[in-house]
Amino acid sequence: MSAKREPRVGLALGSGAARGWAHVGVIRALEQAGIRPDIVCGTSIGALVGAAYAAGKLDRFEQWVLSLGLGDVLAYMDIGLNGGLLRGERLIEFFRRNFTDQRIEDLPIRFAAVATALETGAEVWLQEGSTLDAVRASMALPGLLAPAMSDGAVLVDGGLVNPVPVSLARAMGADIVVAVDLNSDIVGRHLRPRVQPEAPASDLTVWLRKVQDNLGAYLPAASSDERKLPSMLDVLASSINIMQVRITRSRMAGEPPDLVVAPRLSHLGLLDFHRANDAIEAGKRAVERIAHLLPFLTDPGL
Repeated sequence: MSAKREPRVGLALGSGAARGWAHVGVIRALEQAGIRPDIVCGTSIGALVGAAYAAGKLDRFEQWVLSLGLGDVLAYMDIGLNGGLLRGERLIEFFRRNFTDQRIEDLPIRFAAVATALETGAEVWLQEGSTLDAVRASMALPGLLAPAMSDGAVLVDGGLVNPVPVSLARAMGADIVVAVDLNSDIVGRHLRPRVQPEAPASDLTVWLRKVQDNLGAYLPAASSDERKLPSMLDVLASSINIMQVRITRSRMAGEPPDLVVAPRLSHLGLLDFHRANDAIEAGKRAVERIAHLLPFLTDPGL
């Protein structure tokens, strides 16, 4: 009689821009509970964190994200209007210099990333070749980061089709899937009244709001009883949030994970990459809230 095989645990790391640093906290808390995934899948920022973990480089990666200040984040922003506001070359070049770009097939932990084929809308699973190229394609948020080219296909952010890649983890052989949803509490976040004034440069979107306010000085003034419309950036960010939440709910209803970790991240903006400590701590707290369910991952018979 053969020995009983341990269930393979898959980790599906979702999209969410700067909120993605919460994935680091989630992974740390899971490891502390004795849970080490056999398979890691990621979409967008989840692909970046997942790749660092699968490559065994999470310690160095965490040190880097915690060191990011607002100036560092701005330095990585290489403006270019061909395909997206940012080209993304500076960031990827940084990773090529400081983190060895392994082939996905050679990573210590099985890994894959999700991207979207722009011309067809097809979901693309990136499971071989350059890890950095796969991450770059998965992170190409339309309008913000320029698309990536792969074998003649134009690839953009995987969050358009599969924000939390539970289906990919299952397809790779995961018996139990832990899904990390970064967008559970963000709908309307950008439209809520600000009780307190924002701290200077607390969010990289502040300067964009100033640009719009300055342009608004040249437009006809609204009547005093007319409700003030949200800023262009707030409308865009809220629209992206709605899209991500709706797609996530739909996909996870049809492909339910065994466990959902949902960090509370509505206080973080889309581009708050310099607030890694807040995001990481939110990820740890999210795992602590479901700690009573974690034994199931190592013993499904409970």
